[in-house]
Amino acid sequence: MKYNLDVAVASKPEWVEAVMNDFNKFLIDHADCERKASAFSMGMVAKYPDRLEIIPELIEIGIEELEHFQQVYNLMVSRGISLPHKIEEDPYLKLLLKICHSGRNERFLDRMLIGSIVETRGAERFKLVAEAQTDPELARFYKLLWVSEAKHGNVFVKMALNYFPEDQVYDRLKWWVEREGEIIDALPIRAALH
Repeated sequence: MKYNLDVAVASKPEWVEAVMNDFNKFLIDHADCERKASAFSMGMVAKYPDRLEIIPELIEIGIEELEHFQQVYNLMVSRGISLPHKIEEDPYLKLLLKICHSGRNERFLDRMLIGSIVETRGAERFKLVAEAQTDPELARFYKLLWVSEAKHGNVFVKMALNYFPEDQVYDRLKWWVEREGEIIDALPIRAALH
């Protein structure tokens, strides 16, 4: 069953072009995003240890994202690319987090829904990268990632439904999808996931 909502604003063809023109730079950013995604899930476990129903799923996502980081890292090594000393700030995530509610329960819901929309955007973009690849191995790799990200987009909404009424979850998710579309549309195009 599909729980998440599709992105409101499709990624521009210029974004795909930027990624394909500087794929090594994209890989560095992609590795950073996988590390951050793992940290996000584990951070949710640390911040909400009382939410026992979702801790196992959050841990699974954290591990899976770390495995994705390892896979991207191995790809970087095979291409002679080093990890940078510093993880760059993600303007996309910064803008999303800036408009989160501040109350404990409201912020919890917002963070779950941000998790969903970030993963859903990742799925949309990894699909575009897979389709643009001329290397069959890279196309296969990004297809697997797009399927995984789509699954995570669903899981975060499903987790939120453990704690909040369906109407509240989907009203807020619709609001987030609209804000995310505005944010992604306004950001400069670069060889980065967001």
